[in-house]
Amino acid sequence: MSDPLRLGIAGLGTVGAGVVKIVRQKATLLAERAGRPVVVSAVSARTRDKDRGVPLSSYAWEDDPVALATRDDVDVFVELMGGSDGPAKAAVEAALAAGKDVVTANKAMLAHHGQALAELAEANGAVLRFEAAVAGGIPVIKALTESLAGNDIQRVVGVMNGTCNYILTRMEDGGLTYEAAFAEADALGYLEADPTLDVGGIDAGHKLSLLAAIAFGTQVDFDAVELEGIGKVTIDDIRQAADMGFRIKLLGVSRMTGRGLEQSMAPCLVPAASPLGQLAGGTNMVVIEGDQVGQIVMRGAGAGEGPTASAVMGDVMDIARGLRVSTFGRPAGTLAGATPAKATAAAPYYLRMALVDRPGALAKAAQALGEAGVSIHRMRQYDHVDDAAPVLIVTHKTTRPSLDQALAAMMATGVVTHEPVALRIEEV
Repeated sequence: MSDPLRLGIAGLGTVGAGVVKIVRQKATLLAERAGRPVVVSAVSARTRDKDRGVPLSSYAWEDDPVALATRDDVDVFVELMGGSDGPAKAAVEAALAAGKDVVTANKAMLAHHGQALAELAEANGAVLRFEAAVAGGIPVIKALTESLAGNDIQRVVGVMNGTCNYILTRMEDGGLTYEAAFAEADALGYLEADPTLDVGGIDAGHKLSLLAAIAFGTQVDFDAVELEGIGKVTIDDIRQAADMGFRIKLLGVSRMTGRGLEQSMAPCLVPAASPLGQLAGGTNMVVIEGDQVGQIVMRGAGAGEGPTASAVMGDVMDIARGLRVSTFGRPAGTLAGATPAKATAAAPYYLRMALVDRPGALAKAAQALGEAGVSIHRMRQYDHVDDAAPVLIVTHKTTRPSLDQALAAMMATGVVTHEPVALRIEEV
């Protein structure tokens, strides 16, 4: 059997400890599948004495992750510290500069520095793998870079943040307000230390930017992702969308158009009977559409010790077997700088508004839509609340600029009590 593949693991939180457990508990299986042993040589973390539920005394310890990354007895540097800059980035750069392969779960670092790191890896004959950075245990990176390499990708759609999906599911299933569901998720430990990373769509936006780079052969451009979180979604939206046969999801959508690359992460409606509509709790789902394969749906746990450590080990095993794949599926020098494009492709929209209680109010609202070229597909009016009439409208396909024109005209009529809620309906 060949020489062992020696890992240096920086970051011994939930995922790092999970990786160590897999290496220890499944040593024989890993060796049989890789054709060589996979072992841990050294580790690094902020504190040495913390109980992490797995023995660590047999491994060399480095306080400095950069020192770990450049050790002679480390073949693969496994970065599980997190953070877009700081020690994580410095250690990854040191490992790649030394010609060592790197496996990371750090979506923020790659979203901001992916192109430069990919170029550094290739310049030094190293590989940079990041399956665990997107959608936890779902092997979506491998699918895009390898299994679907013979396809022109047409669209990538997905629910990529389990916390947001949990909150939206609990709002519907439990009849909870956003605030109550948020507090429940927080009590369960689902939220990041900075909750806006989750509910603001930033975490999911990082993931979408990485998938778009692979799918469309472009340089990672997180700054071009249109971000809107779920904080404005109300229990009324949840109930009324369900009443019309839809569910609300924080949905990432990316497609290449004649105008450029669209990347949006925002609350959208999806048909309740669709795979995305059926997705509940903290689960993730990614839908990939290719010109040869059609639609592929991948569903699974988006976070947690086991699923994320599993994804890390998938990358480690590919390296152990000698598989060398460019970071984003193509040589870094061939990746184009994409022209950002707003998500203006025509789509149906869900509109929720409250009209003043006087004759002709609904006619004026409909007129504003019609004059902007927005036609009504379905409309429903609910019982009056505080002298206002709640109205729900589903439009036929229209563009966002046309819809914005209609909403501005509607506000100018004085017949709506506050700015209408407008959510895109994504067909999947």
